[in-house]
Amino acid sequence: MKEAYLYKKLKDNTVRCDLCNHRCVIADGEKGKCAVRKNHKGTLTSLVYDKVISLNIDPIEKKPLFHFLPGTKSLSLATPGCNFKCFFCQNWQISQMPCDYEIIDGRKIPPETIVSEAIAGGCKSISYTYTEPTVYFELAYDTAKLAHGKNIKNVFVTNGFMTGDCIEMIGPYLDAANIDLKSFSVDFYREKIGGRIKPVMDNIKHMHKLGVWIEITTLLIPGLNDSDKELEGIAGFLSGISNAIPWHISAYYPNYKSVIEPTGINSIVRACSIGKNAGLKYVYGGNTGSNCLENTICPECGKTVLQRSSFYVSGSKIINGRCGYCSKEIDGVFE
Repeated sequence: MKEAYLYKKLKDNTVRCDLCNHRCVIADGEKGKCAVRKNHKGTLTSLVYDKVISLNIDPIEKKPLFHFLPGTKSLSLATPGCNFKCFFCQNWQISQMPCDYEIIDGRKIPPETIVSEAIAGGCKSISYTYTEPTVYFELAYDTAKLAHGKNIKNVFVTNGFMTGDCIEMIGPYLDAANIDLKSFSVDFYREKIGGRIKPVMDNIKHMHKLGVWIEITTLLIPGLNDSDKELEGIAGFLSGISNAIPWHISAYYPNYKSVIEPTGINSIVRACSIGKNAGLKYVYGGNTGSNCLENTICPECGKTVLQRSSFYVSGSKIINGRCGYCSKEIDGVFE
């Protein structure tokens, strides 16, 4: 067991975890809500530091990140566990494994090996993804420090529910993040996923202020978070921070405990229009099978500067970070 970062010892061998905004107070021998952090005689420990459940080389577009080193490869890893309980989770087999089955599976892969795998695979970045990187923060942090020393970038794909202290700690080594903004409703966060929206909104602002390149994803679920009012709320919030923040609106398909019908493409198109009408320069429709919704369009001349197909860049007209047609700067991090 690895001693956890960011926790406080309390009296009677009780501890408070300060890694995410649940701030679980955990008695001796008990676990937090994520079920992968355990109090062992007054010391908070991570049960997943050496339990890598998934390790793959992905295109960075799969995160999705469309404006961060497009066309490059990212070594993507996860351990079991999550601090949310989304009934529609797309990776529930590994994210909910510790809670649903009281199992923590995985291979023992230390940070040094992860970084070596990234170098061997020609990866420009390491992505902490698939489950929630906050709950395996110790592994992510130790790996990220080593990766930066090798000029490899670090990416969080996250629900954004970590504490500000967590962001400040990883900040010097975190280059980009795709943050889920699952809804613009307090009730949705409380009732459907077991969280709160305000910390997520605060953390989007916090990461942007620190200079972390951020992109936002919203999984559009029919009847739950797809009203015009809610989408206008998300779009307005993001454009109020920066109209250069890319917004990915992804189609939902039934999974885990959900039997709601899949998202129709017309809903995705409508949501994209709402985002653009709010002033966002880069709005994408994902998981629809329609590649045209995933192309990057120059906000100045309206021409396609990045063409994508199945998570891969199939054509680029970006030259030194600018549109190859009109020379307008395209927001993002480019090689």
